[in-house]
Amino acid sequence: MFGTVKQPSIEMTKPKFQPAAFAQNLVARGLIGMALALPYRLRLWAMGALMRRVIGPVAGYRRRALDNLALIWPDLPPKQRIKIAEQVLDNAGRTLIENYSTRDFTARAARLAVAGPGYAALTRAQAEQRPVILVSGHFGNYEAARAALVAQGHIIGGLYRPMRNPYFNAHYVRTMEAFGGPVFPQGRVGTAGFVRHLKSGGLLVLLFDQHAGKDRIPFLGRPARTALSAAQLALRYKADLIPFYATREADGLSFRIELESPIPHSTPLQMTTDLTRSLEVRVTADPGQWFWIHKRWK
Repeated sequence: MFGTVKQPSIEMTKPKFQPAAFAQNLVARGLIGMALALPYRLRLWAMGALMRRVIGPVAGYRRRALDNLALIWPDLPPKQRIKIAEQVLDNAGRTLIENYSTRDFTARAARLAVAGPGYAALTRAQAEQRPVILVSGHFGNYEAARAALVAQGHIIGGLYRPMRNPYFNAHYVRTMEAFGGPVFPQGRVGTAGFVRHLKSGGLLVLLFDQHAGKDRIPFLGRPARTALSAAQLALRYKADLIPFYATREADGLSFRIELESPIPHSTPLQMTTDLTRSLEVRVTADPGQWFWIHKRWK
């Protein structure tokens, strides 16, 4: 009388094993584990050097950085492009191991001062229980700013793009959560949690400088697909939209944390264009801090 519903098999529900990704993750975890055994300063130097000399060239990051620099600044002498690419890879290696050095990194970030007019705006919004969206690019190490604010008692959530390697992504997400707030993956489920946190008057961090969305906004003189989601959320939930930056200092260890004035509410396109102009100023002034290794202009 009643039909039976076929239960999905284990093979149907269990993620498919990916041997290459699994092996890559084992190597990465081994390198991270060895680096974490070193003293903090040496750890950062070692990962920066490893990214410059081995990982970056083998993975194609160095070539991509050089290609992007040639696309944007074709008149820049080749030696200068190489120097910037080296700085980019060094910063990427240091950023990676910093984000796994939760105790040491957060202790150092807790001593950082937070400057800029956006900090007063953030404090005022929190006192009034209004939501705030902190927006940055892949510049310096944005987690330093998040950790500095968390040390002051703020709970800051984040929206992230899952990595292609699911094994690496699983433990990298745990490192982001360790900085003091929930993190949400891009997609329907993640966005729902992100919005709930925002509607409750929470603080959220979002990076906007990857190839995404349908709108093309000039970035460093070249059209680049840019998602308008940060501005759309700010308008929908009446949130302050504050650009922020954690710029690595010359010692390679410390950071300068700055929150700029909130972006005026207008249209999603104009607000995102304003965010893009803000990031352009930072990248032009200190190009070695930005992740030229991304496929920003496809």
